Order: sequence, then C-alpha cells, then structure tokens
Amino acid sequence: MEPQEAAVVCRRIVDSIQQVIVGKAPQVERTICALLAGGHVLLEDVPGVGKTMLARSVALSIGGEFQRIQFTPDLLPTDVTGVTIFDQRTQEFQFRRGPIFAGVILADEINRASPRTQSALLEAMDEGQVTQDGVTYPLPPVFMVIATENPIEYEGVYPLPESQLDRFLLRQDLGYPAREDEKTVVQRQLVSHPVEQLQPVTTSEELLAARRTARRCHVADSVYDYVLDIVQATRDSANLRLGASPRGTLALIRCSQALATMRGRDFVSPDEVKMLAPDILGHRVILRPEARMSGQTAGDVVREILERTPVRA
Repeated sequence: MEPQEAAVVCRRIVDSIQQVIVGKAPQVERTICALLAGGHVLLEDVPGVGKTMLARSVALSIGGEFQRIQFTPDLLPTDVTGVTIFDQRTQEFQFRRGPIFAGVILADEINRASPRTQSALLEAMDEGQVTQDGVTYPLPPVFMVIATENPIEYEGVYPLPESQLDRFLLRQDLGYPAREDEKTVVQRQLVSHPVEQLQPVTTSEELLAARRTARRCHVADSVYDYVLDIVQATRDSANLRLGASPRGTLALIRCSQALATMRGRDFVSPDEVKMLAPDILGHRVILRPEARMSGQTAGDVVREILERTPVRA
C-alpha cells in the first residue's frame, strides 16, 4: 500500500468518527495516529466530554469488536483477562476469555482499580497476548486500549505507576467543546445518537496494510538526532526528576511515522515530532516537587524543551 492510499484509509476513519465527536479534530487525528502506530491512548479528562463515545466510534469505524471494562476497586485480574474453569461435562479445564480479547477496549476509570488489576493489562498492551496458567493466547491483530481517568478526583483512586503509563503511546484530553460545537452535539442527539448510525469504513486487512506502510516511512538521521536531543533534554532538565525512557524515544518516532503517513508522505519531518512530543513524552516524565508547586505541568516542560531545542539540518 502506498502512503497516499494509507492516508485515504485514515481519512475515512477520521471522517466517520467526526460524525460523533464534533470539534475535536486534533484529538481524533492523534487517536487514529496511535491506532496506525499500533499503540494505546490514555484520555485524562472530566466525565461527559465524549471519551466513551470516542472509543466506541473507533471500534465501529474499523469494524472491530468493542468492549467496555468498568474499572472498580473490587475488579479482579481474571475479570479482565479471563479465567480457567473445570468443565464437568467434558472433565477438562477450559479457558473462558475475558473482555480483553476484543479489538477496541475502553478501560473506563482505569485508576479506580487496584495496581494488581491494572497490571493485568501490561502483557496485553505490550505484547498483544494474554498468558493464563502457562498457556499464551494471542489477541486480535488490530488491538487497541483506550483508557480513561478523571484528573479531578483523588479519593478512592490508585495513580497509574510509571510502568503502566509508559505502555500508553500518548496521553491527551478532549476538553469542553466550543459553544457552537456543543450546540451541534445537542441537536444531533435529541432524536437518536449518531454513534448508532456508524458503519465500518475499512477492514482489519486494510488497516494492517496501512500500518505496514507507516512502519516503512523514512526517518532521516537528522530527525533521529532531533528526537534524541529532545529526549536527552528531558533527562537533563532541572524541572524533571525522571526523563523520558528509550520506549518514549521509539514511541515518538513511530507515532511521527504514522502521522506523516496520514498526511500522505513517505518521510517524517520535524513538524510531526513537534506536534506529537507533548502528548507522547508528557506522561513519561516526572516533575520535581518544586516545579509542581510553581504550577508547571509535564506538558509545559516538554513544550519549553521543544522551544529551546534547534531542529537538526
């Protein structure tokens, strides 16, 4: 598949989702960028801004099975991955698959579950498989976790550990819609929800072909060096206690390849890196207490680094 063909596939998916998610073109584009790169997305925002609808719209648009897992303090790892039971009729142990085996997973309020349950997602997100009782079960080829968390509520939650955050390709928020966009959303939903009208606009085979095209997108040495300069600056920053990991470097390169492919190009430019770096590196770094007390966020620090880091010629 050529980059222009892959771009057409991605545009169909984006246009389909925007029938439901109005006025959030950058967020929709970055979500499909993560899908094309084979990654997962963490949505951090208040309730009611469309996080669930975004996940459902992605699943319906690509023809994948959708499962919503409501994370609660009493949720067990086996409630996510599945459980092995003894079948009295066959006198054999059988594995009953959990909701993680769907194509698009909405991990709703992921930070309300215990760290033990959160860790049940690690193997699935990192390796595309689930191991239960020594047996490994593959997940669908097109597999994506879209997790949500409320940044306002701090009671009864378990903050995601760094190892879990690092598995998410990018973190973003949707934010409140503009006045006219909100009016459009309300008008569309008075009779029926537009998500009910969505139909698949691509196939798994087509999406996987587009993903292979994105992986072949050329990255020049100057772009590699530019990304490494940015990542190293996070490690040297006086405002950060922990800089981005090598997984963050790889994530920024792969997501930049995907975004360039979505734009119909076969090479990565520094513009893709600049656009994606705050969302990809922001959740992989840890602020120093004094920086947090001064009101800075990790995204602010990454943006300052981008302003100071020259583009390699």
